[in-house]
Amino acid sequence: MQLEIFTTGGTIDKVYFDSKSSFEVGEPQIVEVLREANLTVDYRVTSLMRKDSLELTDQDRAMIRQAAQNSLAAQIVITHGTDTMIDTARALVGIADKTIVLTGAMQPARFRHTDAVFNIASAVVAAQTLSAGVYIAMNGQVFDPHSSRKNVELNRFEKI
Repeated sequence: MQLEIFTTGGTIDKVYFDSKSSFEVGEPQIVEVLREANLTVDYRVTSLMRKDSLELTDQDRAMIRQAAQNSLAAQIVITHGTDTMIDTARALVGIADKTIVLTGAMQPARFRHTDAVFNIASAVVAAQTLSAGVYIAMNGQVFDPHSSRKNVELNRFEKI
């Protein structure tokens, strides 16, 4: 296996039930996105949890870190909610000999207009081309988790 993809939940997998924004984190959408993209990379998808990133705990981050460390793949993509993606990326720093790229979406993958497909594609390519380390792929850019932030007002990630 060339690439392992871990899913943790977040907006990318959200299902909304009404106009008042009642939601739950549903089944991982990345499997369908990659099927539709006709991805030819040897990959495996493993669902670690289905949580909004604001609900993630230090124990959850430790579990994500352990999964990445134990993976046989040197290239890893993690789908994650955007609110605490940087925190989780920082918790993964220091894992040797692996390229780990976190990505997510500002709009659910189930929506007609979503950034999920582009962000997933960016993360898959970044995981295959970047040197070992931890990165965030969002908004058509690759970010270092130590020098980036989510700009809530502009609904995008940016360098700081």
